[in-house]
Amino acid sequence: MRPLEGLRVVDMTRVLSGPYCTMQLADMGAEVIKIEHPEKGDDTRAFAPPFQGDQAAYFLSVNRNKKSIALDMKTKAAKEVLWKLIECSDILVENFKPGAMDRLGFSYTEVKKRRPKMIYASISGFGDTGIWADRPGYDVIVQGESGVMDLTGPKDGAPHKVGVAVSDLVSGLYAAQGILAALYASKTTGVGDHVRISMYEATASLLTFNASIFHATGTSPRRRGNEHPTIVPYQTFEASDGWINLGVANDDLWSRFCDAAERPDLKADSRFTKAPDRVRNRDILVPIVEQVVKQHSRDEWIARLDKASVPCGAIRTVGEICTGEGLAARNMIAEMPHPSAGPVKAIKSPVHLTTTPLDQYFAPPRLGEHTKEVLTSVLGYSAAEVDRLAAEKIV
Repeated sequence: MRPLEGLRVVDMTRVLSGPYCTMQLADMGAEVIKIEHPEKGDDTRAFAPPFQGDQAAYFLSVNRNKKSIALDMKTKAAKEVLWKLIECSDILVENFKPGAMDRLGFSYTEVKKRRPKMIYASISGFGDTGIWADRPGYDVIVQGESGVMDLTGPKDGAPHKVGVAVSDLVSGLYAAQGILAALYASKTTGVGDHVRISMYEATASLLTFNASIFHATGTSPRRRGNEHPTIVPYQTFEASDGWINLGVANDDLWSRFCDAAERPDLKADSRFTKAPDRVRNRDILVPIVEQVVKQHSRDEWIARLDKASVPCGAIRTVGEICTGEGLAARNMIAEMPHPSAGPVKAIKSPVHLTTTPLDQYFAPPRLGEHTKEVLTSVLGYSAAEVDRLAAEKIV
């Protein structure tokens, strides 16, 4: 068994933050039933090219281990289907704009009346209260508003967004964490809870020591490219054939780096002996390290520094990660057969459990693939009733 087997999730999410959350629950064994519009489905089914077969690669990335049922939520009959599903489920996740679920008739208050034990999770851009509650929460907007973009990019250039949709993804992770916490609490209280996640707050929480620097000094940290504000050298350097990161985070590591680089003069230089000295003399030291690193290849530096136990690493492409030895050696690539996309590959959950391993991976569903199965096997509709609902374009 996987740890969440026996739990059923009503997944009313789309795009990224919500689907990423429900994928975490699905990977852990919950039965996740994704509610989609009969014609359009999740928006990301159209986020293409690229396609894999006839499926958008974007959709495939965050919807594995789920079932899909198609419901036209504008109809009374579809709402009746959803209520039946809610009444036999444990968790509901939605990431509509605040107020949308209320207008549909499925607010937390209404759901709690019918299903008091339900864990109801809502992900929004800026929260359901406050001055920005009505603002749409797209990832790039939230990255900017949260302060993360102001810290990202070259120190003399424009702010940059992070290369992955960090606001969406961290919100999904926080939502899954909140759901699990509420599930645990419900063992004691006997009732459910409303888990509310704001993408804005989730992303702002990542400021950690940068926020502390501001509170300590009254001055906002500024973007420094790949430099670290309080550790030197701790950044990206160009080798003779590619890029590496160095993480020389204390005096012992500095000594070992100098030995590996065969630069005893740097080790003896009083300007660089202690960590604060290296920070104060950053503008002198970094150009020296740049010239040192350029003298050897990426792989040679990694071999040298690994041998010396100095933290370092290559700047690898996505392709290198997906096909390289690192993930393969940990059995971290899932290959899932799909009827129209062929074998779908994905990086597995990074959660490793010994007693209840997360070892089952099924391809993301086609739109409405499980409608008949869920309505008949879970909700007790007859095949004829499902056919009638389909003929009326309700499902």
